[in-house]
Amino acid sequence: METNDVIYGINGPVVTVRNTRSFSMMEMVYVGKSRLVGEIIGINDQFTTVQVYEETTGLKPGDPVYGTGAPMNVLLGPGIIDNIFDGIERPLKAIEEQSGSFISRGASVSPLDLNRYWNVRIKVKPGDKLEGGMIYATCPETAIIEHRFMVPPSLSGTVTKVQPSGKYKLKDTIVTIEDSRGREHGLTLCQEWPIRQARPCAERLPANIPLITGQRVMDTMFPIAKGGTAAIPGGFGTGKTMNQHQLAKWCDADIIVYVGCGERGNEMSQVLDEFSELIDPKSGRPMTDRTVLIANTSNMPVAAREASIYTGLTLAEYYRDMGYHVAIMADSTSRWAEALREISGRLEEMPAEEGFPAYLPSRLSEFYERAGRVDTLSGSEGSVTIIGAVSPQGSDFSEPVTQNTKRFTRCFWALDKSLAYARHYPAINWMDSYSEYFTDLDPWFRENLGEDFIKYRNKITALLHEESSLMEIVKLIGSDVLPDEQKLVIETAKAIRVGFLQQNAFHPDDTFVPLEKQKLMMKAILHLYNKAKHIIAAAIPISSITSLGLFEKLAKMKYDIPNDKLELFDDLIAEIDKSLATLSVDQA
Repeated sequence: METNDVIYGINGPVVTVRNTRSFSMMEMVYVGKSRLVGEIIGINDQFTTVQVYEETTGLKPGDPVYGTGAPMNVLLGPGIIDNIFDGIERPLKAIEEQSGSFISRGASVSPLDLNRYWNVRIKVKPGDKLEGGMIYATCPETAIIEHRFMVPPSLSGTVTKVQPSGKYKLKDTIVTIEDSRGREHGLTLCQEWPIRQARPCAERLPANIPLITGQRVMDTMFPIAKGGTAAIPGGFGTGKTMNQHQLAKWCDADIIVYVGCGERGNEMSQVLDEFSELIDPKSGRPMTDRTVLIANTSNMPVAAREASIYTGLTLAEYYRDMGYHVAIMADSTSRWAEALREISGRLEEMPAEEGFPAYLPSRLSEFYERAGRVDTLSGSEGSVTIIGAVSPQGSDFSEPVTQNTKRFTRCFWALDKSLAYARHYPAINWMDSYSEYFTDLDPWFRENLGEDFIKYRNKITALLHEESSLMEIVKLIGSDVLPDEQKLVIETAKAIRVGFLQQNAFHPDDTFVPLEKQKLMMKAILHLYNKAKHIIAAAIPISSITSLGLFEKLAKMKYDIPNDKLELFDDLIAEIDKSLATLSVDQA
């Protein structure tokens, strides 16, 4: 393949080509004799600028640049799930077999196995009219995920030829359709899609169904909707990655896409080890049977880090269009923003706050706006929920990535360094966090858990805020001067913090807690608070109440009452009533 387009200048991952008009904006190209993958990010009358997704060491002026005529895209088909890709959808398992533990420059491996046979079941017949997004065949991708083959969104027509159900490879034509102009198109087991272009849907639906995570502080205090967006900001050691692991393991999404964007290699190794050993509680199968991993570690080329987010999103939207609920974990968007900053600096663009490019907000909005719950083109319902970790330097939430992320997400789970150091996990600060989904989700909670759930949540939130105000006084003059009623607020809030908000990921009953148990836990805490409030009003000192050990029992109820024996909460409440009754009798 001959080319007149040659390299003029090299600046890290940014390569310039002089005097060429043969390329188009955002076109995928191959750079140098090793054919490194790149993308056109700038064109003027003198230079074309290429962003290279691989290490550019060894490139020199005069090396060729080959155009493809197509944008940067990914191959979509069966084999994505239970696979590990880098930021530009190169399969790491296949590359390891080819070049060992490290990715060789210019490694060219098909993202999906083109020689593997899939057991395909055809769903259409000659004469059927197909529109974009309609399903024409299915196959079992894993033991728990059915892959549904969809007509590309831009294509429609009448079925003219159909192959019998059976075993086929990815590139085999199984259905032929004729469009309105009389042209025939073969439908295979795969399709390609540009990573920076959102896949279309029939209609966006309201965010009125919660994503159940089993984590009390998230489900009850700061819920997120299916198709919603959330940010988990926190400094080093506050548990961002572990929180995302918990969400990936336990949330009620059908498929998990985990993007390790610029994270340390040992963290990605931990994810691989954990997910391969973990059993999915819903199916009893390995967790990897419904998980896609994109591993773009901190020692990989920085430009590929920028692309990895869009690669993960495109894979998530593909499965959404099949009718699945997908959750994408981006860990972390700060590393992605740092890649933008580095490339922007190489391009000599005017920097904005803290050196980040002026288009950082628009790039973040493009990312989070691709979330949503939708009616798909195939007539089913699917969703993409985006949960992005943010790593502000020094836990400074006023830095640009965190502040701009808050503009585009409706749920903010702020991790607190002091809580993490006190071994309080999840280390989500209940004063700094918020959720804007209450108005949308409360009708669902009301219908499925009753009005009491919302009432309990509001009361517990009020007690935590009241405790925060009281602690300012305690810091100044001590707790002895407080009246017993305010001391009761502090004791109750402590029970809420330790018994309800704190959760043990390694305890079999506490790692995932159903919503009904969360409601009963709040009920037990508030029952003791209301009863004790009446007793204090009868001039019985709070020291008498605390000596009964009831607050300690509330702190341990998450362990003492199994998730499948919720009737034991009736016994707990009866025990509270009986113990408090002895105080009234003694006083009489």
